[in-house]
Amino acid sequence: MTRALPRTTFHSSTLIRCLADLALADAAESGNAFAERLGEWMHFTDAITLSAVHGAAPENLPAVPQRPQAAARAVDEFNRLQTLLANGIAKSFSTPPGKAYLTLPTPPVELPGDLGAAYLPYRRFFEAHQRDMELSIQPLRTNVRAMAAQASPGLKKLAELDATMEKILRERERALLAKVPVWLRSRFEQRVREHRTKLGETGEADDPAAWTRPGGWLARFCGEMQMLLLAELELRLQTTLGLIEALQQDTP
Repeated sequence: MTRALPRTTFHSSTLIRCLADLALADAAESGNAFAERLGEWMHFTDAITLSAVHGAAPENLPAVPQRPQAAARAVDEFNRLQTLLANGIAKSFSTPPGKAYLTLPTPPVELPGDLGAAYLPYRRFFEAHQRDMELSIQPLRTNVRAMAAQASPGLKKLAELDATMEKILRERERALLAKVPVWLRSRFEQRVREHRTKLGETGEADDPAAWTRPGGWLARFCGEMQMLLLAELELRLQTTLGLIEALQQDTP
């Protein structure tokens, strides 16, 4: 028995809300960059290609009695990959480090003077997770698209539309998501400044071992970084989820 999938919400992204909550980017501006600027991203030739796919008459396909099985298989593949990636993110943040492909950078032994250099390992850690998500989700989207294309004439047209949209938007989406670890540097620097201010106000001796304990400045920053990665995972999976929903609704 397969798990129920969440509904897609393309109009509102958890990632955008998280960026706004952390004061890394204004929610409206981020939303425009990812959604409303869609039309601005499309060049004239892209629009022609998209229009041709949308206007093409679907071919007649033979009946597919295995359509319900295809929908169930797509749900299973989606759930498996979503769980795998989410668990991989969680494990990479565990302290002490668990058996994970990616692990957090070793904490500094003293408050960094060069905040840019101190943040760089965390940026690379975040970017490594982004690459892992992209490489893992792409085959899933391709497989689900192939299932949809074999299900019915309407879903074949939808699959062609999705393939065209992916071709048009892939590089733009990649460039936008690449900004997240860049923006995150300001949060890292803010956490360091807050910690320094607290030490100055209380006169307490600094304890680097406490930085990664609950409530420590570095633990709080890493929690925010994990939240952003999970939100990005949700965003990256939305298009595939939309295809699966269409496949389920089309099932007789």
